[in-house]
Amino acid sequence: MHITECRTEDVVLLDEHLPSGSATSFHARRFARHTAGSSTYLVAWTDGCPVGNGEVRWNGCNAPEVRAVFADCPEINGLHVAEPLRGAGIGTALIRHAERLAVQRNTRKIGLGVDDHGNPRAARLYARLGYQPTVRYLDRWSYIDQDGIAHHVEDPCIFLVKDLTTGTPRR
Repeated sequence: MHITECRTEDVVLLDEHLPSGSATSFHARRFARHTAGSSTYLVAWTDGCPVGNGEVRWNGCNAPEVRAVFADCPEINGLHVAEPLRGAGIGTALIRHAERLAVQRNTRKIGLGVDDHGNPRAARLYARLGYQPTVRYLDRWSYIDQDGIAHHVEDPCIFLVKDLTTGTPRR
């Protein structure tokens, strides 16, 4: 397994192997932010196929509750690993890669959000990697499904933060 920054030609493979279920390409929207420089879109690969992805949003979390406390804290967003490969270290590798990028930018902290009740496995992973709970917030987002129906979602989450100044993140 190896991790790269997303390239134009990767978007089609991401849509094919890790579909988002929305009418428009979730991966294309993330790649657009990547090419604009507001984020870095990471892709994990095994045998030429994408098996995971995640985005580092350099401008931080969009939730006002989080921005009020951590306005300058980059956010690891939308971390996803293909279901049959969860628990194989791919999520950890994506997070470590994101942490190294943040350290290279002289960033002192990095954060991510998790629904600690609906996604306890992820919450345990983040805690194991040194992320500490800070701010509860509502993650609000919208999408249009394959049938053209708009969905507006509000997920209760907690923003977890890791101090990157206590040492270089491990590989």
